[in-house]
Amino acid sequence: MEFKEYPDSEMMMMDLADTLISELENVLLTQDTATLAVPGGTTPGPIFDSMSAVHLDWQRVSVMLTDERWVPETSDRSNTRLLRERLLVGPAAMANYQPLYADAPTPEDGLDQLQAQVADRLPVSVMLLGMGTDMHTASIFPGADKLDTALHGDDLLVAMRAAGAPEPRITLSAKVINDAMQRHIVIVGLEKREALERARHLTPEEAPVAAILPGSTVHWAES
Repeated sequence: MEFKEYPDSEMMMMDLADTLISELENVLLTQDTATLAVPGGTTPGPIFDSMSAVHLDWQRVSVMLTDERWVPETSDRSNTRLLRERLLVGPAAMANYQPLYADAPTPEDGLDQLQAQVADRLPVSVMLLGMGTDMHTASIFPGADKLDTALHGDDLLVAMRAAGAPEPRITLSAKVINDAMQRHIVIVGLEKREALERARHLTPEEAPVAAILPGSTVHWAES
């Protein structure tokens, strides 16, 4: 694990956006297409704002979430909604978006269809992740019903339910996350820094983020 500390979150978000764009550009120099996987939540919003304005060859980039709540895009809880408002605008509106939600009653009902679509876009070229204070990443939560499958199975996507997640979710598995060519984790605040330090000494079952820390670059600012 590489750890990068920044004077403030504004500088971190700008630097990280530049890093992600640079890594995508490098992939497109040698490959026809690239895949970018990103989290939902409010933290990465400023990163998305910066990236969306860059004149990258977005038509050759597939964008997907690392995880999604099983709610329609019209919901305030939809991660897709955030991406459409903050990342898939301006020049980046030309990117190919691969949702992790389908019009089906449960994530299990849509899983096979989504997994087949995601498979065509792997391995992920550049991945950005977050981490919760409970040490979850993507929607791989401690105590979740499919935790063992998400951490150790060969599935690409896992339907997940957990006490810390109000809705059912679909998440990329640890296998897909660890197969990413470039992997970054962004966290803000002392509480998450302390959680990260705890995670380094716990098992993935106790702290799911521990499963993907080796080979990741963690970006942190206190505020």
